[in-house]
Amino acid sequence: MNYAKDIALPSGGAVSLTGNPEPTKTSPPRRRWPKISVGRLPRIRFGLLLAGLFVALLIAAAVAPGLIASGDPFEANARLAFHAPSLAHLLGTDENGRDLFTRVIHGVRPSLVMGLAATAIGLGLGSVVGLSAALGNRFVDGVLMRSIDLLLAFPHILLVLVIITFWGQGLFNTIVAVGIASVPRYARLVRAQVHVVRHAAFVEAAVTLGLRYRTLIWRHVLPNAIKPVLILATIGIGEKIGFGASLSFLGLGTPPPAPDWGAMLSVGRAFLANAWWLTAVPGLAVSLTVLSVMTLGRELLHRSEGKTTS
Repeated sequence: MNYAKDIALPSGGAVSLTGNPEPTKTSPPRRRWPKISVGRLPRIRFGLLLAGLFVALLIAAAVAPGLIASGDPFEANARLAFHAPSLAHLLGTDENGRDLFTRVIHGVRPSLVMGLAATAIGLGLGSVVGLSAALGNRFVDGVLMRSIDLLLAFPHILLVLVIITFWGQGLFNTIVAVGIASVPRYARLVRAQVHVVRHAAFVEAAVTLGLRYRTLIWRHVLPNAIKPVLILATIGIGEKIGFGASLSFLGLGTPPPAPDWGAMLSVGRAFLANAWWLTAVPGLAVSLTVLSVMTLGRELLHRSEGKTTS
Protein backbone atom coordinates (compact mmCIF):
# COMPACT_ATOMS: atom_id res chain seq x y z
CA MET A 1 0.00 0.00 0.00
CA ASN A 2 1.36 3.35 -0.96
CA TYR A 3 0.82 5.99 1.73
CA ALA A 4 2.62 8.72 -0.17
CA LYS A 5 0.86 12.04 -0.05
CA ASP A 6 1.58 15.33 -1.68
CA ILE A 7 2.18 18.46 0.32
CA ALA A 8 1.13 21.66 -1.36
CA LEU A 9 3.60 24.51 -1.41
CA PRO A 10 2.70 28.21 -1.26
CA SER A 11 4.40 28.78 -4.60
CA GLY A 12 1.90 26.53 -6.35
CA GLY A 13 4.06 23.38 -6.65
CA ALA A 14 3.92 20.14 -4.62
CA VAL A 15 6.44 17.92 -2.82
CA SER A 16 5.81 14.19 -2.68
CA LEU A 17 6.63 12.17 0.46
CA THR A 18 8.18 9.52 -1.75
CA GLY A 19 11.08 11.89 -2.52
CA ASN A 20 10.10 12.73 -6.10
CA PRO A 21 9.18 16.41 -6.27
CA GLU A 22 6.59 17.32 -8.80
CA PRO A 23 7.51 20.06 -11.27
CA THR A 24 6.37 23.61 -10.40
CA LYS A 25 4.23 25.39 -12.95
CA THR A 26 5.86 28.68 -13.83
CA SER A 27 4.72 31.34 -16.26
CA PRO A 28 6.86 31.88 -19.35
CA PRO A 29 9.44 34.70 -19.06
CA ARG A 30 8.26 38.11 -20.20
CA ARG A 31 9.96 39.50 -23.24
CA ARG A 32 11.83 42.69 -22.51
CA TRP A 33 12.90 45.20 -25.08
CA PRO A 34 16.61 46.03 -25.05
CA LYS A 35 17.54 49.30 -23.38
CA ILE A 36 19.05 51.90 -25.63
CA SER A 37 21.97 53.65 -23.98
CA VAL A 38 22.86 57.17 -25.04
CA GLY A 39 26.04 57.34 -23.01
CA ARG A 40 26.50 60.47 -20.96
CA LEU A 41 24.54 62.76 -23.22
CA PRO A 42 22.07 64.88 -21.20
CA ARG A 43 18.38 64.70 -21.92
CA ILE A 44 17.30 67.81 -23.80
CA ARG A 45 13.69 68.91 -23.77
CA PHE A 46 12.06 69.67 -27.09
CA GLY A 47 11.18 73.25 -26.14
CA LEU A 48 14.74 73.93 -25.00
CA LEU A 49 16.06 72.54 -28.27
CA LEU A 50 13.77 74.82 -30.28
CA ALA A 51 14.86 77.82 -28.21
CA GLY A 52 18.52 77.00 -28.81
CA LEU A 53 17.99 76.62 -32.55
CA PHE A 54 16.11 79.91 -32.74
CA VAL A 55 18.82 81.76 -30.82
CA ALA A 56 21.45 80.24 -33.14
CA LEU A 57 19.44 81.51 -36.11
CA LEU A 58 19.28 84.97 -34.53
CA ILE A 59 23.04 85.04 -34.04
CA ALA A 60 23.58 84.01 -37.68
CA ALA A 61 21.19 86.74 -38.84
CA ALA A 62 22.95 89.33 -36.69
CA VAL A 63 26.44 88.37 -37.91
CA ALA A 64 25.63 87.96 -41.62
CA PRO A 65 22.10 89.15 -42.48
CA GLY A 66 22.95 89.29 -46.17
CA LEU A 67 23.34 85.53 -46.32
CA ILE A 68 19.75 84.99 -45.15
CA ALA A 69 18.11 87.98 -46.83
CA SER A 70 20.16 89.34 -49.70
CA GLY A 71 17.84 92.26 -50.48
CA ASP A 72 18.13 95.88 -49.41
CA PRO A 73 15.98 96.69 -46.35
CA PHE A 74 15.68 100.34 -47.49
CA GLU A 75 14.67 99.65 -51.10
CA ALA A 76 11.15 100.98 -51.65
CA ASN A 77 8.75 100.43 -54.52
CA ALA A 78 5.32 102.04 -54.36
CA ARG A 79 3.89 99.53 -56.84
CA LEU A 80 4.60 96.66 -54.43
CA ALA A 81 2.98 98.26 -51.38
CA PHE A 82 0.81 96.04 -49.16
CA HIS A 83 1.52 92.81 -51.00
CA ALA A 84 0.43 89.81 -48.97
CA PRO A 85 2.93 87.03 -48.13
CA SER A 86 3.76 85.04 -51.27
CA LEU A 87 6.64 83.20 -52.93
CA ALA A 88 8.04 86.48 -54.23
CA HIS A 89 7.82 88.11 -50.79
CA LEU A 90 7.75 85.50 -48.04
CA LEU A 91 6.41 87.84 -45.36
CA GLY A 92 4.78 90.41 -47.62
CA THR A 93 5.66 94.07 -48.14
CA ASP A 94 5.02 97.20 -46.09
CA GLU A 95 3.36 100.50 -46.94
CA ASN A 96 6.38 101.60 -49.01
CA GLY A 97 6.77 98.33 -50.91
CA ARG A 98 9.82 97.19 -48.92
CA ASP A 99 10.28 93.47 -48.37
CA LEU A 100 9.22 92.66 -44.82
CA PHE A 101 11.34 89.51 -44.52
CA THR A 102 14.49 91.47 -45.38
CA ARG A 103 13.67 94.18 -42.87
CA VAL A 104 12.93 91.68 -40.09
CA ILE A 105 16.24 89.87 -40.69
CA HIS A 106 18.22 93.13 -40.73
CA GLY A 107 16.41 94.18 -37.54
CA VAL A 108 17.92 91.28 -35.57
CA ARG A 109 21.29 92.99 -35.08
CA PRO A 110 20.05 96.18 -33.36
CA SER A 111 17.73 94.12 -31.17
CA LEU A 112 20.51 91.79 -29.98
CA VAL A 113 22.90 94.72 -29.56
CA MET A 114 20.24 96.42 -27.48
CA GLY A 115 19.83 93.43 -25.18
CA LEU A 116 23.52 92.59 -24.79
CA ALA A 117 24.86 96.15 -24.44
CA ALA A 118 22.16 97.33 -22.03
CA THR A 119 22.68 94.23 -19.87
CA ALA A 120 26.45 94.76 -19.90
CA ILE A 121 26.07 98.39 -18.79
CA GLY A 122 23.62 97.53 -16.02
CA LEU A 123 25.67 94.58 -14.81
CA GLY A 124 28.98 96.47 -14.90
CA LEU A 125 27.81 99.55 -13.04
CA GLY A 126 25.65 97.47 -10.70
CA SER A 127 28.59 95.24 -9.80
CA VAL A 128 30.73 98.26 -8.92
CA VAL A 129 27.99 99.80 -6.76
CA GLY A 130 27.07 96.50 -5.09
CA LEU A 131 30.68 95.56 -4.39
CA SER A 132 31.43 99.00 -2.96
CA ALA A 133 28.37 98.85 -0.70
CA ALA A 134 29.11 95.34 0.54
CA LEU A 135 32.82 95.90 1.25
CA GLY A 136 32.63 99.51 2.42
CA ASN A 137 31.87 100.81 5.89
CA ARG A 138 28.38 101.46 7.21
CA PHE A 139 28.28 105.04 5.97
CA VAL A 140 29.18 104.08 2.37
CA ASP A 141 26.78 101.16 2.44
CA GLY A 142 23.97 103.33 3.77
CA VAL A 143 24.46 106.12 1.22
CA LEU A 144 24.67 103.74 -1.76
CA MET A 145 21.73 101.59 -0.73
CA ARG A 146 19.48 104.57 0.01
CA SER A 147 20.34 105.93 -3.45
CA ILE A 148 19.48 102.54 -4.96
CA ASP A 149 16.18 102.51 -3.05
CA LEU A 150 15.41 105.97 -4.43
CA LEU A 151 15.96 104.77 -8.00
CA LEU A 152 13.89 101.65 -7.36
CA ALA A 153 11.02 103.85 -6.26
CA PHE A 154 10.65 105.09 -9.83
CA PRO A 155 8.99 102.76 -12.35
CA HIS A 156 11.45 101.26 -14.83
CA ILE A 157 9.82 102.83 -17.87
CA LEU A 158 9.57 106.25 -16.22
CA LEU A 159 13.27 106.31 -15.40
CA VAL A 160 14.15 105.38 -19.00
CA LEU A 161 11.82 108.05 -20.38
CA VAL A 162 13.44 110.71 -18.19
CA ILE A 163 16.93 109.77 -19.40
CA ILE A 164 15.89 109.70 -23.07
CA THR A 165 14.12 113.04 -22.68
CA PHE A 166 17.37 114.70 -21.56
CA TRP A 167 19.70 112.89 -23.98
CA GLY A 168 17.52 112.47 -27.05
CA GLN A 169 16.54 109.57 -29.29
CA GLY A 170 18.75 107.00 -30.99
CA LEU A 171 19.95 103.46 -30.47
CA PHE A 172 22.96 104.47 -28.36
CA ASN A 173 20.93 106.68 -26.02
CA THR A 174 18.29 103.97 -25.67
CA ILE A 175 20.93 101.38 -24.76
CA VAL A 176 22.47 103.68 -22.14
CA ALA A 177 19.07 104.59 -20.70
CA VAL A 178 17.90 100.98 -20.37
CA GLY A 179 21.30 99.95 -18.95
CA ILE A 180 21.29 102.69 -16.30
CA ALA A 181 17.70 101.87 -15.35
CA SER A 182 18.74 98.26 -14.61
CA VAL A 183 21.69 99.23 -12.38
CA PRO A 184 19.71 99.20 -9.06
CA ARG A 185 18.55 95.61 -9.54
CA TYR A 186 22.04 94.26 -10.27
CA ALA A 187 23.57 96.35 -7.48
CA ARG A 188 21.33 94.77 -4.86
CA LEU A 189 21.96 91.27 -6.24
CA VAL A 190 25.75 91.71 -6.18
CA ARG A 191 25.66 93.20 -2.68
CA ALA A 192 23.63 90.26 -1.37
CA GLN A 193 25.93 87.70 -3.01
CA VAL A 194 29.07 89.39 -1.68
CA HIS A 195 27.67 89.27 1.87
CA VAL A 196 27.11 85.53 1.43
CA VAL A 197 30.54 84.79 -0.07
CA ARG A 198 32.62 86.90 2.31
CA HIS A 199 31.57 84.69 5.24
CA ALA A 200 32.25 81.42 3.42
CA ALA A 201 34.80 78.95 4.77
CA PHE A 202 37.24 79.26 1.87
CA VAL A 203 37.35 83.05 2.23
CA GLU A 204 38.07 82.80 5.95
CA ALA A 205 40.80 80.26 5.17
CA ALA A 206 42.36 82.66 2.65
CA VAL A 207 42.31 85.45 5.26
CA THR A 208 43.97 83.12 7.77
CA LEU A 209 46.73 82.34 5.27
CA GLY A 210 47.48 86.05 5.00
CA LEU A 211 46.21 86.71 1.47
CA ARG A 212 46.17 90.36 0.48
CA TYR A 213 42.83 92.15 0.70
CA ARG A 214 42.80 93.20 -2.95
CA THR A 215 43.81 89.74 -4.14
CA LEU A 216 41.16 88.19 -1.91
CA ILE A 217 38.45 90.35 -3.51
CA TRP A 218 39.46 89.80 -7.14
CA ARG A 219 40.35 86.11 -6.85
CA HIS A 220 37.75 84.75 -4.42
CA VAL A 221 34.95 87.16 -3.52
CA LEU A 222 34.03 88.78 -6.83
CA PRO A 223 34.13 85.68 -9.11
CA ASN A 224 31.98 83.63 -6.73
CA ALA A 225 29.57 86.50 -6.11
CA ILE A 226 29.12 87.46 -9.76
CA LYS A 227 28.55 83.93 -11.10
CA PRO A 228 24.84 83.59 -10.11
CA VAL A 229 24.24 87.21 -11.11
CA LEU A 230 25.58 86.47 -14.61
CA ILE A 231 23.01 83.70 -15.02
CA LEU A 232 20.22 86.07 -13.98
CA ALA A 233 21.62 88.63 -16.40
CA THR A 234 21.18 86.10 -19.21
CA ILE A 235 17.46 86.10 -18.47
CA GLY A 236 17.58 89.90 -18.43
CA ILE A 237 18.84 90.03 -22.03
CA GLY A 238 15.42 88.99 -23.31
CA GLU A 239 13.79 91.55 -21.05
CA LYS A 240 16.01 94.32 -22.45
CA ILE A 241 15.17 93.30 -26.04
CA GLY A 242 11.47 93.56 -25.31
CA PHE A 243 12.00 96.84 -23.49
CA GLY A 244 13.90 98.31 -26.45
CA ALA A 245 11.10 97.24 -28.81
CA SER A 246 8.59 98.95 -26.51
CA LEU A 247 10.54 102.22 -26.64
CA SER A 248 10.77 102.04 -30.43
CA PHE A 249 7.04 101.38 -30.56
CA LEU A 250 6.53 104.63 -28.62
CA GLY A 251 8.79 106.47 -31.05
CA LEU A 252 11.68 106.88 -28.58
CA GLY A 253 14.07 104.29 -30.01
CA THR A 254 15.80 104.01 -33.36
CA PRO A 255 14.31 106.59 -35.76
CA PRO A 256 12.85 105.43 -39.10
CA PRO A 257 13.53 104.21 -41.74
CA ALA A 258 15.94 101.93 -39.86
CA PRO A 259 14.70 98.30 -39.69
CA ASP A 260 13.63 98.12 -36.06
CA TRP A 261 11.00 95.66 -34.81
CA GLY A 262 9.33 98.10 -32.43
CA ALA A 263 9.12 100.84 -35.06
CA MET A 264 7.69 98.35 -37.56
CA LEU A 265 5.01 97.43 -35.03
CA SER A 266 4.17 101.09 -34.50
CA VAL A 267 3.77 101.76 -38.23
CA GLY A 268 1.86 98.54 -38.90
CA ARG A 269 -0.89 99.22 -36.34
CA ALA A 270 -2.26 101.94 -38.64
CA PHE A 271 -2.85 99.34 -41.37
CA LEU A 272 -4.04 96.49 -39.18
CA ALA A 273 -7.40 96.20 -40.97
CA ASN A 274 -6.01 95.49 -44.46
CA ALA A 275 -2.39 94.39 -43.82
CA TRP A 276 -2.25 92.22 -40.72
CA TRP A 277 1.25 90.94 -41.50
CA LEU A 278 2.78 94.37 -40.81
CA THR A 279 2.15 93.87 -37.09
CA ALA A 280 2.04 90.06 -36.87
CA VAL A 281 5.53 89.47 -38.28
CA PRO A 282 7.59 91.88 -36.11
CA GLY A 283 5.40 91.10 -33.09
CA LEU A 284 6.07 87.39 -33.53
CA ALA A 285 9.80 88.08 -33.95
CA VAL A 286 9.93 90.03 -30.67
CA SER A 287 7.88 87.42 -28.80
CA LEU A 288 9.91 84.43 -30.01
CA THR A 289 13.23 86.18 -29.35
CA VAL A 290 12.33 87.15 -25.78
CA LEU A 291 10.85 83.71 -25.08
CA SER A 292 13.85 81.83 -26.47
CA VAL A 293 16.47 83.90 -24.66
CA MET A 294 14.62 83.70 -21.34
CA THR A 295 14.11 79.94 -21.77
CA LEU A 296 17.86 79.40 -22.15
CA GLY A 297 18.54 81.69 -19.21
CA ARG A 298 16.12 79.84 -16.95
CA GLU A 299 17.67 76.53 -17.96
CA LEU A 300 21.10 77.83 -16.93
CA LEU A 301 19.60 79.00 -13.64
CA HIS A 302 18.05 75.58 -12.93
CA ARG A 303 21.30 73.79 -13.74
CA SER A 304 23.28 76.09 -11.46
CA GLU A 305 20.79 75.57 -8.64
CA GLY A 306 21.02 71.79 -9.14
CA LYS A 307 24.82 71.86 -8.89
CA THR A 308 24.62 74.04 -5.80
CA THR A 309 22.21 71.73 -3.98
CA SER A 310 24.17 68.62 -4.96
